[in-house]
Amino acid sequence: MIDRDGYRPNVGIILCNARNQVFWGKRIREHSWQFPQGGIKYGESPEQAMYRELMEEVGLRPEHVKILGRTRDWLRYDVPTNWIKREWRGSYRGQKQIWFLLRLIGRDSDVSLRASTHPEFDAWRWSDYWVAMDSVIEFKRDVYRMALKELSMHLTEHRRPRVAERVDQLVR
Repeated sequence: MIDRDGYRPNVGIILCNARNQVFWGKRIREHSWQFPQGGIKYGESPEQAMYRELMEEVGLRPEHVKILGRTRDWLRYDVPTNWIKREWRGSYRGQKQIWFLLRLIGRDSDVSLRASTHPEFDAWRWSDYWVAMDSVIEFKRDVYRMALKELSMHLTEHRRPRVAERVDQLVR
């Protein structure tokens, strides 16, 4: 499902623990790390897609997390032409995403990267909220920064990462 501007609707998930560290998944058989994300199927709301993707990619159910916030609008990124399937060229530009900030209220042991028959990740870790972006594929970095910045306001005040100090320090 691609919109008239060439963007595929998608959800992104920033999962944090009680220390406001964020979940990073290592793409299977690759050396890049990313947040869980995935397409919104026809008839799904962004929230329904988020819970489906959370289960498929991380093995977590709704009772394992609490929604802290979501982005107000779609955040978009363009995919480089050489990454686009030949049959999609000309009609597909990239992804438009609604991002969710979730708090893990379950245990680390509830995470299961093998919850689906087609796993996305082969490893995971907790990292500081304002983690360096050098391990994220380049064309997604700006959207990650925008989502992290917008959603940081939903974190517990005394544990909130300091945006003004850290956003300029993110590796480009």
